[in-house]
Amino acid sequence: MKKQLIGGLAVAALTVVTLTSCSGTARGGSDSGSSVDIPKGSTIGVALPAKTSQNWVLAKAAFEKSLAAAGFKADVQYAAASSTVTDQQNQISGMVTKGDKAIIIAAQDGSQLGTQVKQAKDAGIPVIAWDRNITGTKNVDYYVAFNNFKVGQLQGQALLDGLAKLKGDGPYNIELFAGSPDDANAPVFFNGAMDVLQPKIDDGTLKVVSKQTTFKQVSTQGWLAQNAQSRMSNLLQADYSGSTKLDGVLSPNDTLGRAILQATKSAGKPNPVVTGQDSETASIPLIMNGTQYSTIYKNTDTEAQAAVDLVTTLSKGDKPKTVLDKKNNYNGVKTVPAIELTPILITKDNAVKEYANNSTLEALAKAGQ
Repeated sequence: MKKQLIGGLAVAALTVVTLTSCSGTARGGSDSGSSVDIPKGSTIGVALPAKTSQNWVLAKAAFEKSLAAAGFKADVQYAAASSTVTDQQNQISGMVTKGDKAIIIAAQDGSQLGTQVKQAKDAGIPVIAWDRNITGTKNVDYYVAFNNFKVGQLQGQALLDGLAKLKGDGPYNIELFAGSPDDANAPVFFNGAMDVLQPKIDDGTLKVVSKQTTFKQVSTQGWLAQNAQSRMSNLLQADYSGSTKLDGVLSPNDTLGRAILQATKSAGKPNPVVTGQDSETASIPLIMNGTQYSTIYKNTDTEAQAAVDLVTTLSKGDKPKTVLDKKNNYNGVKTVPAIELTPILITKDNAVKEYANNSTLEALAKAGQ
């Protein structure tokens, strides 16, 4: 997900936590003993997934702008929608063959890139996972992303706050949605949300009427809106007939949130409290008019700039300052040294203030006041 909109170097409270410098050398691999060769003017590869959400669409321009300003050439490629994993694998292998000096990867499926990142490692090319971790391999050197467990915690708390504010006294009937199972971030978002919500489910404040509470049960393949809308429609038909009310829905991003709201509208149900993520332009008016309760602001320009800054640090032979955050950045083999950025919860109450440095989002928020 995810996932910040057009025009803006809005600083989304970029917090690079510097608890430890955990890269052993400037090469990038914690077990490496040689320095990288990333001279100014060299090419940096950026492998992006298919354009399934607005943040991915914006990422190309953000990287091209930041890399040019830092004195590098950009080799930015999207995976094709028809064969996303295979296409991205081939693109990364091609970047290694061409001699790109560092490769930044936003994985379509982070569990299927082990061969490609080993190729990069063997060629002495540092690999930076961006926005999504690359899993099941020791050969990813760094991870640059917003704190995704924190994103989930913010979403869970927003759901509780919105229910208390808009739906009166509990208990409340809710449903849970998560992102795609092939996205390493999706279970992290969900686990962060459940860190907040599970105690309230246990004490009876929240009731998941469908009893679907595991990540496997609530995940949304491909982050596709039609999949979320179909599941929500099925849940409404099966579990919310008659007078049974739906008070709230945990949605992991804005695209799915809008799909969920469309399903409830089509079923003739009142709007539930719905969370989101990515500050998509289509959702800002919905937040301002009270249709969608919240989103998360993760500025794409800021996130891209953090990755480019890391490349610049490596090119100077310096050690980047990173954190070892097992809860957030463990990839199944190792905790990847990370640069973590801080996400911001957005509701109608703070949207204008928090979008002040992003002209597009600020205008949308002001128009909805």
